[in-house]
Amino acid sequence: MTPQARPIRLGPRSTTALALVGAVGVVAFGWPFLAPPTSRLSAHAQDAPWLFAGLLVLLVAVVAATLSESGLGAKAVAMLGVLAATGAALRPIGAGTAGIEPMFFLMVLSGRVLGPGFGFVLGSVTMFASALLTGGVGPWMPFQMLAMGWFTMGAGLLPGPDRLRGRGELALLSLYGFLAAFAYGTAMNLAGWPFMGALASGIAFDPHAAVPANLARFVAYCLATSLGWDLGRAVCTVVLTLTLGPALLRALRRATRRAAFETAVTFDPPAR
Repeated sequence: MTPQARPIRLGPRSTTALALVGAVGVVAFGWPFLAPPTSRLSAHAQDAPWLFAGLLVLLVAVVAATLSESGLGAKAVAMLGVLAATGAALRPIGAGTAGIEPMFFLMVLSGRVLGPGFGFVLGSVTMFASALLTGGVGPWMPFQMLAMGWFTMGAGLLPGPDRLRGRGELALLSLYGFLAAFAYGTAMNLAGWPFMGALASGIAFDPHAAVPANLARFVAYCLATSLGWDLGRAVCTVVLTLTLGPALLRALRRATRRAAFETAVTFDPPAR
């Protein structure tokens, strides 16, 4: 089977940039479990969203620029724009309705066909566009961009992109979409949980408690506030992947082959 074209191939610089933004992202999301109870970082907890938001925006921009240097040509940019606009338009459809968010299944299939590099850029850009569309711009937006970038990139890292087809591939994508939907929700819970304050003292972050105690509080927070929403997102992703996945995978692969992203653009000399 002919290997499928990839709009962006991860080179050394792109891999290094992704590793850098990933490391910063781990700190940005997981600092409540990384900082000891005696750390002075907890005293500035309310400033963290704005500090991390500004830093993450810059890092996402650096990653996007680095990936562009890896071969994101005009045709790949056009596909990126179409898919990002489609994903942004899909997000408001299920807003506020039990976690029904169709954009997640589109991100899974797009990342699968177009690769992890394209997937990271697509996930981040789609979340940025959807935030502008829905008015969801705030200190949480960079966290959403990074989490969605990881979500879409992960689909591009799944095994067998050039060989696995049919029911086996759909089963793999469905399983990934189900688990990754919960992972996305958990990451976003981490972004907001430390700043609950006294709204829910029994499950809120306690800067003076040990890591195991805060971990138990976080699990209770997830179960109490977002389990139903994450389950709805996961089930919706699986259902759409199984029903619409075959047609969309064929369409994406056909478009990728016809676009020939990796073919260099040449110009014929003018006739004399």
